[in-house]
Amino acid sequence: MTATTPSVDAAMSQIIAAEEEHVAHNYHPLPVVISRGEGAWVTDVEGKRYLDLLSAYSALNFGHSHPALLAAAQEQLNRLTLTSRAYHNDRLGPFAAALAALCGKDLVLPMNTGAEAVETGIKVARAWGYRVKGVAPDAATIVVAHGNFHGRTTTIVGFSDDPQAQADFGPFAPGFASVPFGDAAAIESAITDDTVAVLVEPIQGEAGVVVPPEGYLRAVREICTRRGVLLIADEIQSGLGRVGETFACDREGVVPDVYLLGKALGGGILPVSAVAADRDVLGVIRPGEHGSTFGGNPLAAAVGLRVVEMLQTGEFQRRAKLLGEHLESSLQTLIGHGVTGVRVAGLWAGVDIDPAVGTGREIAERLIGRGVLVKDTHGQTIRIAPPLVIRGTELDWAVEQLRVVLAA
Repeated sequence: MTATTPSVDAAMSQIIAAEEEHVAHNYHPLPVVISRGEGAWVTDVEGKRYLDLLSAYSALNFGHSHPALLAAAQEQLNRLTLTSRAYHNDRLGPFAAALAALCGKDLVLPMNTGAEAVETGIKVARAWGYRVKGVAPDAATIVVAHGNFHGRTTTIVGFSDDPQAQADFGPFAPGFASVPFGDAAAIESAITDDTVAVLVEPIQGEAGVVVPPEGYLRAVREICTRRGVLLIADEIQSGLGRVGETFACDREGVVPDVYLLGKALGGGILPVSAVAADRDVLGVIRPGEHGSTFGGNPLAAAVGLRVVEMLQTGEFQRRAKLLGEHLESSLQTLIGHGVTGVRVAGLWAGVDIDPAVGTGREIAERLIGRGVLVKDTHGQTIRIAPPLVIRGTELDWAVEQLRVVLAA
């Protein structure tokens, strides 16, 4: 095995070939086949271990196979997994109450995936605009930010500025105005009498862990309050402990009108997402207007409840903050040595690779050979988002492997 080209034996090649043959090519996976995981480590089909610095885009904030989460899932698997919302189940109420309390909100609307949470937030904002604010029918608009990533449904990609997200998927839904990320004045200029919400990621993950200027979120909060529009925070990747706070909005002491949550909410076991807001906002949705067969299912609610209970202790937020500071200081030493820039928020980092040493994809492939898993984004950037259970010594080892492949 070399530092630049990971070896793939015959058995692994057969597994990859089968996937390539029978799975639609909507992803371009790195050449590793994972079969087991525990904590911050995964093992491939050949028995080789890798330190996971991706965490399934923050869905595995608590690591692989966390015993408390597995216990919650196993106990519920033996009792009841699905009823649909046609009936009540005994897990949904406790989960919703705990999550609402964590968010400081009245109500929770449970869904499955992050994109579903965003779509739900859009529908709620429009309904609120028509039924509460008094916007004329079909005139509602929502302000979004350049560089956003909120999912891949047709509505959402319609207000993306990524050509790959949009090409050949139109026509797209109207009603969105896009402005530069981090520019609060541009948001205010885009707001009209028909604007019902501002939808923003407090930190843009897919864009490369882009952190807005200090005070941006506070300014957006003030603008939304003064202009009478909802502030919707997409905390699907940034929330639930990742940035050293329960929510990325907490970094500026900002409380949005609507939280969009997902990924880590399912504990890395199953997809769970939710919209959280107060009754005067989320209460506009009436029976029959929105739903999901699996949304709020008892298995998801049992796991989600355990996730909330784990976050209530503050342990994971503290770990992310302290280890993130340690990670940032280590990554800064790479600037000028194959790295052109670093952005860090808690245990979440975007590392810009000098084109002279390779693309982000090439560096990610070389790191496989060193036992480290990361993922590239937008050509020259790699994202680092390890499980929050990782140790400081493991982070040090991972940064050293990055240093080695950059030098090579």
